[in-house]
Order: sequence, then structure tokens, then C-alpha cells
Amino acid sequence: MALTASGDQTAHIWRYMVQLPAPQPPPDVSAPCDEDQDSSDREEGEVDGEGPCEVPTVRVATAILKSHQGVVIAADWLVGGRQVVTASWDRAANLYEVETSELVHTLTGHDQELTHCCTHPTQRLVVTSSRDTTFRLWDFRDPSIHSVNVFQGHTDTVTSAVFTVGDNVVSGSDDRTVKVWDLKNMRSPIATIRTDSAINRISVSANQKIIALPHDNRQVRLFDMSGVRLARLPRSNRMGHRRMVCCTAWNEENQSCNLFTCGFDRQAIGWNINIPALLQEK
Repeated sequence: MALTASGDQTAHIWRYMVQLPAPQPPPDVSAPCDEDQDSSDREEGEVDGEGPCEVPTVRVATAILKSHQGVVIAADWLVGGRQVVTASWDRAANLYEVETSELVHTLTGHDQELTHCCTHPTQRLVVTSSRDTTFRLWDFRDPSIHSVNVFQGHTDTVTSAVFTVGDNVVSGSDDRTVKVWDLKNMRSPIATIRTDSAINRISVSANQKIIALPHDNRQVRLFDMSGVRLARLPRSNRMGHRRMVCCTAWNEENQSCNLFTCGFDRQAIGWNINIPALLQEK
């Protein structure tokens, strides 16, 4: 099943069974790149000569989740798959039952539009991020008590905050920093990554805990959890994004294409990140 968020103020749950075409071998990224200068000479409006490829399409949703009064900017499954959480520009996050599409809780408190939401992989925890420069940790582990904690570690919009498999939260911001937090002691970050461009929706690999940073300046950089830079993805005439990179997502199930990036150039790119080689070079 798939969960999608939309500008039409709804989220959709889709059930599908498709046979995806065999992917072409992606570019191999196995060593750090020390040069940050843009090597692409392609014009922004120029596109590759290849035509669109045929892809499977699912047109009928299993469930439609309504209740928001603004764009639904993100959605995620709670552990167990029986509930989902959505984040909206109406400054609220909603918790729904999947089977009935019923609204269970509305999570309010942010002062500006939400930008992202994420759930813990093994616990009933939700983190929401917002343009109000904060992210909030919502705890649903005790059915009778739903606690919330507010964290103010950034000076600009928090574009995303995500859980790791362990006990960490990683937050990224338009203030050009990424911060790593320990869930057991959230008073101050345990690592801070400072960059030269605003950061969009980050992701952390479950197995090796490598953070993939998509930037406004079209770069994608990889860091470890202690803030050590491991690599920059190539950007040349044939590789990389031509506009802002808005999101990264790790794919732990396929090591030959284990990182995806998407950008405002209307491209989603799959990468082969040779993680052992990166860690060996560290």
C-alpha cells in the first residue's frame, strides 16, 4: 500500500500490485568529492532527448483522508500500519485510522504552516516540523496520555525532522544547518552540520545511518551521524539535478539503487551509493 499527500487538502491510501520495469544501472558513487563547484554547463530549461517512459498508474484510491483546511504537505504510517499521520499548511497534523478513515486526533500548537511529519520505525512517536522554526515530538505510546515536546534548535524554517532506527532525531532547516539529537536528552544537539545552502527533506539510511542532504543550490551531500562529510553526489551534463533538490529517500532493499533524489527539474534520480567504500574513506 502507498500513502500520498496532496495540495487538494487530502491524503490518499492506495493499494497496488504492479510489475516495475527493470531499471538501468545507476551511476556509482563510491568516493568523496572535495570539489563543490558546479560542473554543469546545461541551461536550466534544457532537457534530455529521451522521451517519457511508460510506467504503471494507479487511479483509484482505497481511502481518502479529509479534514485539513490547507495543503497536505506530508504523510507517514505509524508503526503497525493501522494509523497514519498527515501534516498540513493549516498548522495542524492529523492522526487517522486506516481501516475506517476516521480522524482520531488533531495535533495543534505550531504557529505557522507545517513542512513535514515523520513516525518512529518501532515506537508510537511522531515528529512534526514547521515554518515557525520548531519541531515537535508527539508521544502516543501511552494510550491515555498524549504528550508533546517543543524543540527550538533552529533559526529558520525546519524543513524536515526524521527519526533514525535508534534513538536519534535529525532535523534540517532553511538556516543551512542539520542537527542530530538524542531522544534520551534533547536539550542540545549532539552534532551540528553547517552548510552553504538551505536544506530540504533529508533522509537517514536505516542500516548505516548516513544522512542525505538535498539543497536549494542543487547539491546533494552525504554525512555520517557525527557530522563528518562523506561525499557529494556528481553534477555534470549527464548526472544530477538542474534545479533545487527537494527530497532524498534511501532504499534499503536494493543495494544497486539505494538512494533516490527528486528536484524541481521534474526528475527523480536513482543512485548507487557504495556505502562500504564511503565509510572506508572516512
